[in-house]
Amino acid sequence: MFRKILIANRGEIALRVVRACRDLGIRAVAVYSEADRNDLHVRHADEAYCIGPPPARESYLNIGRIIEVARKAKVDAVHPGYGFLAENADFAQACEDNGITFIGPSPQVIRSMGDKLRARQLMQEAGVPVVPGTEELSEQEEIEEAATRIGFPILVKAAAGGGGRGMRTVFRAEELPAALERARREAASAFGSGVVYLEKYLEPVRHIEVQVIADHHGNVVVLGERECSIQRRHQKIIEEAPSTAVDDDLRQRLMELARRAVTFVGYRSVGTLEFLLDQEGNINFLEMNTRLQVEHPVTEMVTGVDLVADQILVAAGERLPYRQEDIRLRGWAIECRITAEDPFQNFLPSVGTVTYVSVPGGPGVRVDSALYDGMEVTYYYDPLVAKLVTWGRDRRQAIARMRRALREFKIVGISTNIPFHLQVLEDPRFVAGRLDTRYVEKHYRPRAERGDEERAAVLLAALLAHSRRASPRPVVVDSGGGWRLGWRRFQARHGHHLIGERSLWRRNT
Repeated sequence: MFRKILIANRGEIALRVVRACRDLGIRAVAVYSEADRNDLHVRHADEAYCIGPPPARESYLNIGRIIEVARKAKVDAVHPGYGFLAENADFAQACEDNGITFIGPSPQVIRSMGDKLRARQLMQEAGVPVVPGTEELSEQEEIEEAATRIGFPILVKAAAGGGGRGMRTVFRAEELPAALERARREAASAFGSGVVYLEKYLEPVRHIEVQVIADHHGNVVVLGERECSIQRRHQKIIEEAPSTAVDDDLRQRLMELARRAVTFVGYRSVGTLEFLLDQEGNINFLEMNTRLQVEHPVTEMVTGVDLVADQILVAAGERLPYRQEDIRLRGWAIECRITAEDPFQNFLPSVGTVTYVSVPGGPGVRVDSALYDGMEVTYYYDPLVAKLVTWGRDRRQAIARMRRALREFKIVGISTNIPFHLQVLEDPRFVAGRLDTRYVEKHYRPRAERGDEERAAVLLAALLAHSRRASPRPVVVDSGGGWRLGWRRFQARHGHHLIGERSLWRRNT
C-alpha cells in the first residue's frame, strides 16, 4: 500500500481524495495555486506546496512543477482527481518516468481512449455499437459527401475534444463550412489539435453512462448506470442513479457492452463509458472517460462502494474487495451540481467572497464541498463549488429530500444555480422522468422563486418601505446577514427604490 499520495487538484475533489487517504491510513500531500492558499484541501492535508500563480496553465496544468513537488515530497503516487491533468497521457507518462504511480489507467490507454476517433475504432473492433459517423476528414468535398450520406442534422466534433468544446451542430448543408472552420479553430486552441470528424446528431436521446472498475488481476466489476440527460451546453448539471429509462434487460445489455469494452482495451482503474439511448431503445457508444467522474457519488450511494478508496487500492496492485455478484443496487440517488452562476442572467459566472455558508443535513443528504466562510470564488477555475447528493429508498423520496436540502443550502456573497435546481426538481416532467439531453433548452425558463424565502423577501420589503416612510434616513437592518447583504447591494444599485425578491435571491441562495 502507498505511504504518501500527492493530489494534483483543488476544490471539493481534492478534499474528497484527502479524506479517502485518511480512511486508508495514507499521508496526503496537497498542491495549490496562489489563489487557493487558504482552501480546505490545503488545511486538511498533511503537507501542502504552492505550485504557482492562479492561472491553471501556470499551476494545476504545470506538469513539470507538479512532478518537481512530488519528487520533493517523496510521494509514492499521484491522484489527479478529475479535470486538469486527469486525462493527460503525458502527465501519466511523466509520473511513470519518475517512478511515481499514476492513480489511473496506463498512459497508452488514456491516449487511445482520449482520441475520439481511435476510441470509436476500438469500440467497433470490440463489437460495441457507436454513433454513425466518419473517420478524420480533411478535404471539403469529402466532408460534404460524408455529411450528405449520414444525413442532417450532424455534429462536427473535435477528435481531442471534451466538455462540448470544438463541437458544432449543423442542421443544413450551407452551415457546414463555417461550422467546420469554427470547430477546427476552437479545437486547435483548446486541445492543440484541429482534427475534426462528423457524427450523426441524434435527437431526442438520453445520456446514459456506465461506471466500471477493473484491477490488475483480471477482475472487472460494472457498477450500474447513471442518468445524465439534464445538461446545459453539453455540461451535466443533474445526475441520478439508476435511470428511469433503464429496465433490467437494458441494464444487462449496457453492463455487457461496458464489460466487453473495458476488457478489450485492457483497462485498469475506475472509468466511465458514455452511451446515447434513443426512444427505440438503441444504444450507441459516445466516449469513455478514463478517470473519476464528478458524479461518482450517486453510484457510491446506491452501491455502497467507495470509488476513490478502491481506485487507490487498484493502483497499489491490490485486488478489488468485491465481485460482480456482490453488487446490488439499493434505492435511488440524485446529484445537483452547485455552481457559482446566476440562472437569472443566463448563467453568468458569479465571483466574489462567500461570506456565509450553511450546509444542509438530515437523513439521506451528502454534501461534497470545499466551501467555507471567506472563500474567494474567482474566474480562474470551474464554477463548481459543491455537489449536493440525496438518497432515498425510491426516486420519489430522493427528490423530496433534494428539494428540502436545496432550500436549506445557504450560500451568501455569490450567486448560485440553486434556484435552477429547485425549479427542475419541481417540474412535473422531471418528476415523471420524461427527460432527454435537450430538456433544459426546451423547458427551462427562469422564474421568480417561491416558498419561504420569497415570503421572507416580501416581508423584508414591506418592513423597509414602512421604515422609509417613518424616517427619511436609510434603514439599517440589524439581523439576517444574508438579507442585509442583499439590501446593501440593492441600495448601491437602486438607491431607495424597492425591488422584487429576485435580486435578494441572487446573493442568498
